[in-house]
Amino acid sequence: DIDADFQTGEAAGSHTFPMQCSALRKNGFVVIKEHPCKIVDMSTSKTGKHGHAKVHLIALDIFTGKKCEELCPSTHNIEVPIVKRKDYQLCDIGEDGFCDIMDLETCDQ
Repeated sequence: DIDADFQTGEAAGSHTFPMQCSALRKNGFVVIKEHPCKIVDMSTSKTGKHGHAKVHLIALDIFTGKKCEELCPSTHNIEVPIVKRKDYQLCDIGEDGFCDIMDLETCDQ
C-alpha cells in the first residue's frame, strides 16, 4: 500500500509556450538559456546534406539588455515567454527612493 500524492500544474500557470523555430520573427520574444529575450536579428541557413535548416537567433535579455545567441533546427520547438506590456504614469519619487505610479487603464495608484 503506497500513499502517493501527485500535484498537477494548471495550463494557465505557465509563463511560456512552445513555438517552432521557423515561426519566430524579428522583434518577437524567445527564451534563451532561461532568460526572456527580444529577437533583434535572425537568419536561417539552408538544409545541409544530413540535417535540418538551422535558425540563428540574436536577442537581448528584456531585463538586463545582455546579448544572447541561439542556434536551433528550424523544425524544433523553442520556448516563447508570455509577455504583457503595461504602461504606467510616474506620479512621484519619494525621499526614500520609492516611486508612486498610476495604472493608465484603471487609474489605480
